[in-house]
Amino acid sequence: MATVHIDRLLETCIRVGASDIHLHVGRPPVLRVDGRLRSLETKSLEPDDTTALMKSVTPERNQQELQEEGGTDYGFAFGDAGRFRVSVFRQKGNISMVLRLIPSKILTFEEIGLPPIVKALCRRPRGLFLVTGPTGSGKTTTLATMLDYINRQVGDRHIITVEDPIEYYHTHQKCVVTQREVGVDVPSFAEALRRSLRMDPDVVLVGEMRDLETMEAAIRAAETGHLVFATLHTTGAQGTINRIIDAFPVNQQEQIRVQLSTNLLAVLSQALLPKQGTGGRVAAYEFLVVTPAVSNLIRENKTFRIDSAIQTGKKYGMQLLDDHLWTLYDNGICAADECVERSRNPSDLQSKIEAKLRGTTAGGMLGRKSYEDQILEKESQG
Repeated sequence: MATVHIDRLLETCIRVGASDIHLHVGRPPVLRVDGRLRSLETKSLEPDDTTALMKSVTPERNQQELQEEGGTDYGFAFGDAGRFRVSVFRQKGNISMVLRLIPSKILTFEEIGLPPIVKALCRRPRGLFLVTGPTGSGKTTTLATMLDYINRQVGDRHIITVEDPIEYYHTHQKCVVTQREVGVDVPSFAEALRRSLRMDPDVVLVGEMRDLETMEAAIRAAETGHLVFATLHTTGAQGTINRIIDAFPVNQQEQIRVQLSTNLLAVLSQALLPKQGTGGRVAAYEFLVVTPAVSNLIRENKTFRIDSAIQTGKKYGMQLLDDHLWTLYDNGICAADECVERSRNPSDLQSKIEAKLRGTTAGGMLGRKSYEDQILEKESQG
C-alpha cells in the first residue's frame, strides 16, 4: 500500500502543479501550491505511515544515513513526469519527509523572465556568476536554464555540475556534460571542485557554496580560466558580496576583495511570488553586472554603494529587487502584500504603493481598497 500511496501523492503533486509535498505524523499530506500550503482531504498520517512511505522510495544507502545522522537527502525520477528532491529527517522521534518537484521541462530565458544580457554573460570564457535567494526562490531552475542555453546554443564546452542531489538532468547536446552528485560520486563540494580542474572543464556549476573551502575552490576555478556558476542563500547583490568576504578570516579579506573584483561577473538575486488571480508564480530579480566601476567598489571595500551603482547601471540591464517588485505590482501581476513581504526596504515600497492608491482614489476610483484593508481582508480569509 505504501508504494501505491506514494505514487498517488506524486501524481497529485504533478497534476495540481504543486512544488512540494510535506509528510508529517499527526496531519494529512500537505502540498505547496503557488507558495501556499494546502492539506489533502485524507486521514492524518501515523508513524507507521511515514516510515512505510520513506522506505518505499529511499535507497538503502540513504536509509543507513538516516539511522546514523538523523537525516538524509537524495533525488529520484518519477517516470518521465519529473524528478523529486527529497529530504528525510527525524523529528520528535518520528520520520518526516519533504519532496520537492523538479519539473522535467527546462524553461527558456523568456519563460522565466531573465534579462537578455544574461545570455551574453553565459558566453563569457571565464568568471564567477552567482545566483542567490532564499530556499525555494527558483535558483535551481534559473541555473538549469543558463546551462541548457550553453549546452544547446553556445556549444563547444565541457560542462561539469556538482550537486547535492542532482536535480535537472542535462543530456549531451552541443556540449559534453558531466554531472556529479555529492555523497554518491564524490564526498564533498570542495573535493569535487578540486578534481574538476583536472577534467578539462570549461563551465563548472557548484550547487551550493555552503562553506569556506567550497568558496575558495569556486573563486580559484574562476580565477584559473573557467566559467563558474554557484548559489548562495543570500538576498541582494550587496549582501551576497559581503557574505563571501565576511566568511574569510580578516587577514584574507583584502585578498578576496581583489579576487572578487577581477573574477565576479554578475550577481542575480531572486524571489518567487504568487501571481494575482491567475495562479502560478513569477520571479522578481535583482541583477548586478560587475562593470569596472563596480569592480572598484568591491576592491576599495565600498560595497555600501552597490545599490546606487545598480540604479545608474540600467543600460547594462541592472535593476534593484524593489524596482522589479514595484513593476510586478504596478502591472497587476502580484498583490501588494506579496511584494512588500519580499522587499528589501518594505517601508519604502509600502509608502510608494499607498501613494499610488491615494492617487487612484483621488482620481475617482473610490472603491479601491487601501493597502491596510487588503492585508486585513486577506487575513480574515485565512
